[in-house]
Amino acid sequence: MKITKIAAALLPLAAGMMVFAQSNVVEEVAWVIGDQPIWKSEIEEQYNNMQYEHVDLLGDPYCVIPEQLAIEKLYLHQAELDTVEVAESMVQAEVDNRINSFITELGSKEKLEQYFRKSLPDMRNAMADMIRNQYRVREVQRNITSGVKATPSDVRKYYDKLSKDSVPYVPLQVEVEIITLNPVIPRQEIEDIKARLRDYSDRITRGESDFSTLAILYSDDRGSAVRGGELGFAGRATFDPEFAAVAFNLNDPKKVSKIVESQYGFHIIQLIEKRGDRVNCRHILLRPKVSDSDLRESLERLDSIRTDMVVDKKFTFEEATILSNDKDTRNNHGQMVNQETGTTRFEMSQLPQEVAKAVDTMKVGDVSKPFIMIDNKLNREVVAMVKLTNRIDGHKANMADDYQVIKNMYENAEREAILRRWLEKKIADTYVRIEDGWRNCEFMHKGWVKEKASASKE
Repeated sequence: MKITKIAAALLPLAAGMMVFAQSNVVEEVAWVIGDQPIWKSEIEEQYNNMQYEHVDLLGDPYCVIPEQLAIEKLYLHQAELDTVEVAESMVQAEVDNRINSFITELGSKEKLEQYFRKSLPDMRNAMADMIRNQYRVREVQRNITSGVKATPSDVRKYYDKLSKDSVPYVPLQVEVEIITLNPVIPRQEIEDIKARLRDYSDRITRGESDFSTLAILYSDDRGSAVRGGELGFAGRATFDPEFAAVAFNLNDPKKVSKIVESQYGFHIIQLIEKRGDRVNCRHILLRPKVSDSDLRESLERLDSIRTDMVVDKKFTFEEATILSNDKDTRNNHGQMVNQETGTTRFEMSQLPQEVAKAVDTMKVGDVSKPFIMIDNKLNREVVAMVKLTNRIDGHKANMADDYQVIKNMYENAEREAILRRWLEKKIADTYVRIEDGWRNCEFMHKGWVKEKASASKE
């Protein structure tokens, strides 16, 4: 397991804090790191949960797990020395996101508690400790490796030393520009939606219906609908600005908000609870439906733009992007940016399905015919056309075409080496005791057993 994967490896281990307490295991110390014990029951619990979650372990679990726990303790000790703190609001926001995700997947809080065999407060506390530790470990790692900076000369030397088998294969990649049009929603459709929301609000206010029941039955946000419209505790930045402006001004849990329009549709909101700078509320979302005639009209408009551009040469694709309704790409002359990498290159699997289908057979410079696609941000149908500006066939990485890929490899290798050296020095400088029955292992790092041997001689 590589050093840079340590923090990720700790996640499934720490997740075990939430499940199946091993109350029938006699407490026995397996390792001691400084003055911190690692209990046999702790290791057993982690192992049980990794099996439960089908997490692959590279090696003997009774060697791998305690070493990972020991590594975490070394990083956390350094976090104490460096006074590394984590914003509690960030921890709680992550807890809320994960709890809400679990509830969405399982259907209710009660099913969540039954599944994990713990009360929700206990799960929240355990998860908060886990996430807090993860953030602190990452911050320590970031501080230790902050000096890593790659020059073109460094990257070239690194690339030249790579064996042929170590040079990565880069799959087919493309660069794409896009123009999207959002079909006009008829005024009557919007009025009908507002009338429905006013009716729901009146029924709730009169006590005829419960907000959560109406959310389950009618909300277009199916993720929260299964929880009666509950969104879970979140900060202002989590929500659409128009939604947040209303949600954070609610004070009476018995009242229903006015109708709120956001980029996702129209909402009514009910406060559940406020905690400092976070709020938990319910909402009912109704999205205006795009009619077939509106889609056809937008397709025809975009096709007319394409004719003026491709056939009559009145303007370029880049000039036409000023007409696009997607402000993110419009402000970048239509250029799509890969959110996973921060670059303009996409593997085909990283593109929206409809875009990938459109560019699959296109040549560089071609402009597609207009097509209908789902805008994931709006969760509604829009009309689009794309231009293929670059196609890079699958190949072994090279300095000319894949400098960023190789630079990332070099920087990751440097970080791994720095962290490995830091850990092995930390191991050498820390009191470590590994009990009989736990030492016969091929550990990832040197020094664990040697430190025990040295201590015994003294």
